[in-house]
Amino acid sequence: MTVNDDSFTNWKHREEIAESMIPIIGKLHRERDVTVLLHSRSLVNKSVVSILKTHRFARQIAGVELSVTETLPYLRALTTLDLGPAQIDIGMLAATHRDDDRGLTVEAFTAEAVAGATGANKIESREGRDVVLYGFGRIGRLVARLLIEKAGSGNGLRLRAVVVRRGGERAADDLVKRASLLRRDSIHGQFQGTITVDEASSLIFANGNAIKVIYANDPSEVDYTAYGIKDAVLIDNTGIWRDREGLSQHLRPGIDKVVLTAPGKGDVPNIVHGVNHDMIKPDERILSCASCTTNAIVPPLKAMADEYGVLRGHVETVHSFTNDQNLLDNYHKADRRGRSAPLNMVITETGAASAVAKALPDLDAPITGSSIRVPVPDVSIAILSLRLGRETTRGEVLDYLRNVSLTSPLKRQIDFTTAPDAVSSDFMGSRHASIVDAGATKVDGDNAILYLWYDNEFGYSCQVVRVVQHVTGVEYPTYPAPAV
Repeated sequence: MTVNDDSFTNWKHREEIAESMIPIIGKLHRERDVTVLLHSRSLVNKSVVSILKTHRFARQIAGVELSVTETLPYLRALTTLDLGPAQIDIGMLAATHRDDDRGLTVEAFTAEAVAGATGANKIESREGRDVVLYGFGRIGRLVARLLIEKAGSGNGLRLRAVVVRRGGERAADDLVKRASLLRRDSIHGQFQGTITVDEASSLIFANGNAIKVIYANDPSEVDYTAYGIKDAVLIDNTGIWRDREGLSQHLRPGIDKVVLTAPGKGDVPNIVHGVNHDMIKPDERILSCASCTTNAIVPPLKAMADEYGVLRGHVETVHSFTNDQNLLDNYHKADRRGRSAPLNMVITETGAASAVAKALPDLDAPITGSSIRVPVPDVSIAILSLRLGRETTRGEVLDYLRNVSLTSPLKRQIDFTTAPDAVSSDFMGSRHASIVDAGATKVDGDNAILYLWYDNEFGYSCQVVRVVQHVTGVEYPTYPAPAV
């Protein structure tokens, strides 16, 4: 048999193993509310090839190949346990077991590592919590996709309604057009599932989820209890209101909390999941998820401050253009943004640097920022230049950030890539808040420059959903527990 034959036979064998993993992963998710991860990447509803690619990607961050033959025994071990709701990372199970010198079997080690989610320790699945989207633009539709994807066992978040203004002259086609935009996306591809429309009842059915489309020009026009919605979290995707007074208009019958997908003003808490989400007061009813750029820079900034100290910094964001800009030169109330977005690099301002103070109040370091909008539709990069509290080396910083992305409490926020030819489009669909580009990182004594890619649409939407999961109590613990 030739080398080529050996390679192909090995591939077919790994395909067979990945196929056998799919029903196990699906059953754990549906019946026990367990999400199976591989180095923070969900394997739920993934194809055979996607599972294999996720295993293959582990070499970029862990430095060693990870095979389905290694992780399958841990997955099978999970099926023998009395599991409650949890997120379980089989990649981390395999890695930590490999480093364990006690000689435990896969079954014994797995049972010990996830003990907090089994038997008398397990938490019970919580009753589903209603969610309403106010606005159905780019972020709103991506959040909708994520909520539908995560519906799973039915015990988590339930997207019940979307509030929009009725479209102009062709109002009769409004529902069909909105459903079509949810079904197809020029950047993020096709919706994974089926979508049907009931125009008579103003309902969109997405993978069995009945989503009521409510038409209103103002929050005061809606009584959500009339639609059977109660104690819901309303996610405001419009950005029209950003202070407490304006956002309080959403606290209508049926709405318990309001989450803004833009930087909050005044005393509205700006939350970056993974950094300060545990500071949310239980009785807080209005909060903000800050901006996509704030979410991209704050986790790595916190990581660097924790390890090296940060004396000062500057962030330059090279940001994809947004709907706020004009396609062709035309009047715009802001400087420069009236110039054609697809044809120009446009210097503009960013509030991300000033927002750092809200998310990291203990960071006693001035952080400045500026931004350039560029002619790409999605994925941006933040160049974070830092003066550190002590001298270090490039190798030390990269080893540290690699470990942060693998084992720390920030591993869902910070990803890491060593790909030598990585470009922006490679990170479309990333679920992390930012991705450290190892090849571009520069360190000279106490100066460090980090290049941080981020999908400013999808990665940010994932952060929004994580915040909503946290405030509703359906953010289940992860095992093995991240290193603190």
